Amino acid sequence: MQEVLNSEAIDAFKAWQTDWCKFAKDVLKVDLDPEQQAILRDVQNHPRVSVCSGTARGKDFIAAVACVCFMYLTPRFNEAGELIANTKIAMTAPTDRQVGNIMFPEVSRLVRRAKVLPGRLVGYDIRTDWEEWFLTGFKASKDNHEAWSGFHAANTMFVVTEASGIDQSIFDAIEGNLQGNSRLLIVFNPNITTGYAAQSQKQARWKKHRLDSLSSPNVVNKQEVIPGQVDYQWVKDKVDSWCTPISEANFTKGEGDFEFEGRFYRPNDLFRVKVRGMFPKVSEDTLIPLHWIEAAQENWRNAKPRDPNTPLRIGQDVAGMGRDNSIACFRYNNYVDKFEIVGQAGQADHMLVAGYLTHLLRYPKNKAFIDTIGEGAGVYSRLVELGYKNAFSAKFSEGATDLTDVTGVYRFANMRAYCYWALRDWLNPVNGNNPCLPPCDELTEELTEIKWKFRSDGSVIIEAKEDIKKRLKRSTDYSDALAETFYPHDTIVQEQDLSGVFF
Repeated sequence: MQEVLNSEAIDAFKAWQTDWCKFAKDVLKVDLDPEQQAILRDVQNHPRVSVCSGTARGKDFIAAVACVCFMYLTPRFNEAGELIANTKIAMTAPTDRQVGNIMFPEVSRLVRRAKVLPGRLVGYDIRTDWEEWFLTGFKASKDNHEAWSGFHAANTMFVVTEASGIDQSIFDAIEGNLQGNSRLLIVFNPNITTGYAAQSQKQARWKKHRLDSLSSPNVVNKQEVIPGQVDYQWVKDKVDSWCTPISEANFTKGEGDFEFEGRFYRPNDLFRVKVRGMFPKVSEDTLIPLHWIEAAQENWRNAKPRDPNTPLRIGQDVAGMGRDNSIACFRYNNYVDKFEIVGQAGQADHMLVAGYLTHLLRYPKNKAFIDTIGEGAGVYSRLVELGYKNAFSAKFSEGATDLTDVTGVYRFANMRAYCYWALRDWLNPVNGNNPCLPPCDELTEELTEIKWKFRSDGSVIIEAKEDIKKRLKRSTDYSDALAETFYPHDTIVQEQDLSGVFF
C-alpha cells in the first residue's frame, strides 16, 4: 500500500493505521457517531467483535467501514513494492440477497466515495493487482465448507451479517482460519436466544456492542441526521403499537422499560428485538433471563459506595484437579463487590483456599459458605479445625425441607435448587431488591444456560451440573459461588462435627 502513496502521505498513512476512525473520516469521508466509533476501535484492536442491533441502526454500514479499513490499512509492502504481508477479507450472510443487496453495496459506496483507493470492484469483490490481497463476498452455505479453505493470510478478516441465521458448522470453519492478525466481526438482530451469535454476547473472548434505535441520531434529533438510518416517525409508531404505557413507579430496566418523550413504556418482544436490539424474553425453563443480569450490572455501575460496616457473605467454590478455578464471591446484601480467583486454575490446593478464607473470617460478622460435596470438604474441615464458627457447610445435595421461594408457593428438591432459586428471586426486578452485579462474562454465560423444571412431586429441580458443563465446556464456578451466598444458614442448624461432610 505504501508504494502507491507519495512521501508526503506516509505520515498520514501511519496515523490512519494507528486510528481507524481517522481513516474513516479523512479518506472514507464518513462521520461516525460515538457508538460506531467504539465498534470500529474494537475491531481495530480485538480479534472478535459482536454487534446486536435494532432495525436499520447501521450495523451493516459500520461493518462495511471496518472491512474497508482492514482492507487498506493492514497489508505491508517492502521497499521494492512487493507484498510481504497479504490481506484477505470474506463477507458472508445467510442469503445471496443479503450479500449482494446489503453488504457489498455499502462497501462499494465507501470505495467510490474515497476515489483514491486502489483496486477494482468486480461482482461482490474488490480485486487488486496482487492476487493475495482482496475482499470477497458470498452466501454462507453449510454444504460448502471448502469455500473457507483458502483464507489463510497474514491478515485475515471475516464479517458475518445476520449472524443469528448462520449454521454453527460455518462458524466452526471460520474459527479454524482465525490465525495470525485475524478478525471476526458478527452483526445481527437478536431474534433468538440460542446459537453462536447469542452466545457471543455472553462470552469473555468477545467485545460486545448493542445498537439501540432509541439512541440513533435521527431519533434523538427528530430529523434526518444520517440518511438511511432508522427515523423518528418509525420508532414513534412502534412505541405506540408495540409498547404499553406504565407509571414511573412500575419502571423496571430488567423488563426493557424505557422513557420516550416524557412517558414510560414497557416493550413487547417485537419492540425489544426490532427497536432496542435486545434479546426476546427467554423460554420458561431458563432460570435467569439475560436482561435481568444486564439490569443488575447497570445497577452495579451506578451504585453508591457500600457501607463499610455491611456484613460480608463469601461464597467459595473450590476447584479440583482439572477443573477451571476456585472462585470466591463477595456479596454485601444486594451488592456483589467482586469475584476472585483463588490460586491457580485446576489446582486442588485446599490449604491455600482455607488460608485465603481465614483472613476474611477474622471479622466475626463475615460468613463463608462452602459447598462440601467433593473438593470443598477439605477446606471446610480445616476452617472448623481452626475454630472458625462463621464458616458454613453449604452442601448443595442436602434437603431443603420447609424452605420456599419468596411467594411461599414453590418448594425445592434439594439445597442447590433452593439457593439458585433464591438467587433468581433476588435478581427478578419485580421483587425490588435492586441487585448489583459486577460485569462478568463468565457469570453471565453460566446463569443464562441453567434450566429448571418441576419434579413429579411438584418441587423445583435445577438441571444436572454435568449437563450444563457439557454445553459450556467448563464448570459453573462463578454461578455456584454466587448461589452459595444464598445458603439459609439462619434456618439450617449446623453441627460442627464433620459427620456427613466427606463422602
